[in-house]
Amino acid sequence: MTGSLDTFPKLLLDRAQRFADHPAIREKDYGIWQTWTWRQVEAEIRSLACGLAANGFKRGDKLAIIGDNRPRLYWAMAAAQSLGGVPVPAYQDSGAEEMQYVLHHAGARFALAEDQEQVDKLLEVKDRCPELQEIIFDEPRGMQHYDRKNLDDFENIQTQGRKFDQENPDFFVGEIEQGSGSDIAIILYTSGTTGTPKGVMLTHDNVLITAENTVNRDGLTEKDESLAYLPMAWVGDHIFSYGQSYVAGFSVSCPESGATVMHDMREIGPTYFFAPPRIFENMLTTVMIRMEDAAFLKRKMFHYFMNVARRVGVKVLDGKAVSVVSRLLYGIGNVLVYGPLKNTLGMSRIRLAYTAGEAIGPDIFDFYRALGINMKQLYGQTEAAVFVTMQPDGEVKADTVGTPAPDVEIKIADNGEVMYRGPGVFHSYYKNPEATAETKTEDGWVHTGDAGFVDDDGQLKIIDRAKDVGKLNDGSMFAPKYLENKLKFFPQIKEAVTFGSERDHATAFINIDLEAVGNWAERHNVPYASYQELAAHPQVYEMVQECVEKVNRDLAADSKLAASQIKRFLILHKELDADDGELTRTRKVRRRYIEDKYNTLIDGLYSERDRCYIETQVTFEDGRKGSISADLEMREAERFEAQSSTH
Repeated sequence: MTGSLDTFPKLLLDRAQRFADHPAIREKDYGIWQTWTWRQVEAEIRSLACGLAANGFKRGDKLAIIGDNRPRLYWAMAAAQSLGGVPVPAYQDSGAEEMQYVLHHAGARFALAEDQEQVDKLLEVKDRCPELQEIIFDEPRGMQHYDRKNLDDFENIQTQGRKFDQENPDFFVGEIEQGSGSDIAIILYTSGTTGTPKGVMLTHDNVLITAENTVNRDGLTEKDESLAYLPMAWVGDHIFSYGQSYVAGFSVSCPESGATVMHDMREIGPTYFFAPPRIFENMLTTVMIRMEDAAFLKRKMFHYFMNVARRVGVKVLDGKAVSVVSRLLYGIGNVLVYGPLKNTLGMSRIRLAYTAGEAIGPDIFDFYRALGINMKQLYGQTEAAVFVTMQPDGEVKADTVGTPAPDVEIKIADNGEVMYRGPGVFHSYYKNPEATAETKTEDGWVHTGDAGFVDDDGQLKIIDRAKDVGKLNDGSMFAPKYLENKLKFFPQIKEAVTFGSERDHATAFINIDLEAVGNWAERHNVPYASYQELAAHPQVYEMVQECVEKVNRDLAADSKLAASQIKRFLILHKELDADDGELTRTRKVRRRYIEDKYNTLIDGLYSERDRCYIETQVTFEDGRKGSISADLEMREAERFEAQSSTH
């Protein structure tokens, strides 16, 4: 942030003056929306910061924050920063062991937990976190009979803070004035796709300059509204729900729970929205399931006007020339189909929507844009304070991630790896100078680990993780992520893992989408008692085989990837799960782990066998371990002759 407002707490004091009565944050609790203005937020943070100080929180201390998106948890970030401390959010669905690693590695002296569930995890690992001295809880329900030694209530801390503030009226502002933009603002732990999570240290300058640049680029103002529902430990939420909110002054709404996000979104009607591709895919799956259950005439009308939208919707959105008849039909479609559909999705007021984290299927991307939703892609990393590239209005392409974000430079290394430098480039990895030196060069260029190229329009196209891009035995390129994203386009397929590097051909593991396939089973009177039983059903295999063969047909038209057509596949007997170590907490596939865990199945796919037995350890929701076994079918998919032309 330019000028004197170079830290979050300094911005807070300014927003409390400039946008005093403007809504800053909302929360839905017990079915009722509660709103705090910027002036009220400043008062809440002031009393919390003073309460922390009264309990011994000092400059440089770390405050672990664990829970769902809650105003008090966001306030705790600013309170810690006001005292020169560093917030360290942890993923709320982490197990106790994962949480213990983050708390111990960060050396957190204080922890703020949302509720009893999170407190229990902290108490379970407290003996192994010798630095942890004080646990504060937000929600008092269920906490009546706990030993209160080193355990305190959020409201009690604030009460102590108000008393401390009265006795030391200049303390809060004085502490804020000591801060500077080069101070560490937050430590965010990476999801650990390839190993132990790393603590990414971002300064106030990293976050605020990036936030200011992107707010200006997209024209965000205090009149915008967004929904905070993604994990607070994820850098995307930190930028969208915290950084950009403080810079632009717009209000952020916290849903009642993860289960009510879509309902709460319809009530709030955000103007600015971010979601990873999985959320947009799930929304589209829900729409398509509902349409299958709709009356015949309604179905016909939906499909007719969606065809109109696919032809002209994107052109209308980009302000390009469209015939009078097409524009008229699109207008009718907007009244009858697109408007009601956007209202159902809670997207009626959306002015700007972003997606990132994984590649999104072009058809899914174009579906939303055809409805008139200004949906764009960006490419980023925790180490970049999110933004590396972003798509400019009017230059949005489904297969690229845009041009460099403001003040960001990108280059492609000799090995095809994408590298960048800019204002968001992280300070360092906490307690890990070796990893810092491996990732960031002395002159500030960051290795992304992603392979890509810049197209003729100056837009970046990401192919895959550089280390995952391999070659088949015939020398053809094998890009597993690219194949997996094409498979996941189909609503029946929730997750896919492909194999082929240094092999004669490509193969795949498939996870079905239980909601989509379960709905199909109900409509076709197919009985099933479990995910495992449904996944093994012959008709489900036929359905998935059709999807695989459609992907193969597409690949045949791409000269670079035609050899990567999938020869054999199986449907896994269980869903890939973060609790079983197969996915990260941000739902990215841990490829190496899966290769080790399921090597028997991989060997089976590359044999002549048509079935393979496996027994797998699983983690139940209550933390207990168990095992499930299955004799899995392995199917051969049709492959198609490579075409000479590319697209």
